[in-house]
Amino acid sequence: MLPPILEIYVVWHPNDTPGSSVAEALLEHFRGNAYSGLIGGAIDVYIRSQSISGVPADAPASIPVIEPPPYGLAVPAFTAVLVVAGSELASAVEEHGPWREYVEAISAAQKTQPDSVAVFPVTVARLALSNTHLGAVVGGQQQVAADGWGRPGFEETLCRDLGQGVAQMVDPAHQRLSVFISHTKRRTVTEEGEVSRLVDLVRQVIAGTRLQDFFDAADLQPGEDWAPRLIEEAARGALLALRTDLYSSRAWCQREVVTAKRHGVPVVVLDALTEGEERGSFLMDHVPRVPGRRDPEGWQESAVRRALNQLADECLKRALWRAQLRIGRGALNVDIDWWADHAPEPLTFAEWLDKEVDRDAKSHEPIIILHPDPPLGSDERDVLVQIARLSGLVGPIEFLTPRGLAVHGG
Repeated sequence: MLPPILEIYVVWHPNDTPGSSVAEALLEHFRGNAYSGLIGGAIDVYIRSQSISGVPADAPASIPVIEPPPYGLAVPAFTAVLVVAGSELASAVEEHGPWREYVEAISAAQKTQPDSVAVFPVTVARLALSNTHLGAVVGGQQQVAADGWGRPGFEETLCRDLGQGVAQMVDPAHQRLSVFISHTKRRTVTEEGEVSRLVDLVRQVIAGTRLQDFFDAADLQPGEDWAPRLIEEAARGALLALRTDLYSSRAWCQREVVTAKRHGVPVVVLDALTEGEERGSFLMDHVPRVPGRRDPEGWQESAVRRALNQLADECLKRALWRAQLRIGRGALNVDIDWWADHAPEPLTFAEWLDKEVDRDAKSHEPIIILHPDPPLGSDERDVLVQIARLSGLVGPIEFLTPRGLAVHGG
């Protein structure tokens, strides 16, 4: 329904057998459930490996940013090319021929269109980028899953690094993704050690990724006004909420989550309850949650990695959704009143009604809200409509997702 936003191309030499595994991991992840809630055309993955001429030494089909597609097909707004650096590709590029021209054309497209084309090498042969022409052409670009081939967790690192890198390209500010670690500060004696160990583990895992973290105990300067800084940091990047026993009852933890939600910042909760919580908080819900796991030795690193991977996906989804808003607002046959970054909830819906809606002008007019799939349940919609009625809006209100938009006729 909209022009293509992001296309990912996986390029590898057909004799580099790891290339197919890399491509399979990316196809499964970026065509899977994680990104199924966006409008069609937001993201797709393509393979470039086999020659289309039938001559084994020839390069594969071109990429739209190198050669415009036929029949007037639209060029994507953003293109990410993942070059699988194997020994066979390095050998083919070393010689003058089709593969050298192909890789050099990819590099030239990135240099002439740096805001819309990104190249990400992934090394599957240790010396493929060392003192080779392939290394001279693409080795200076941001590598993904660097030195990770063959090690446990390679696929998840690959998908997280690529998702983070693409999100930074799609974001108009091109900022490095920063993870705000939200956690309790005043703790009971029984909670103190558990929270400290979990925070230390989270920071240790982040340090081993391309992510950046914000941790108030380390990043606030002496004498700095801490309250505005915390709100400022929670309102950009992404927020990882370490939901330990007292987390949902702490005023500043609530304030951090509320600030993030009101600014459309992705939030992921790492559930790390040990004894339980008294009542929770309605402010903490309606976000992805990852269960924290413990074993006799302490918190499991794998749970923290899953939460960070989820955050990277949420950031890329938000960036693509906002890009669709910028590019496609006038292209749909439906007048969208609110392109919500996430499915509306009482907190964000009330904020939108209060700041964005002229209730006198819109009191009897239809209101259409578009948000990523999955759709809200009927009871959830009823509560939001009730809030709208209390605010003076009596016209019809429709909550659409991309799937519902297609049915609607968008």
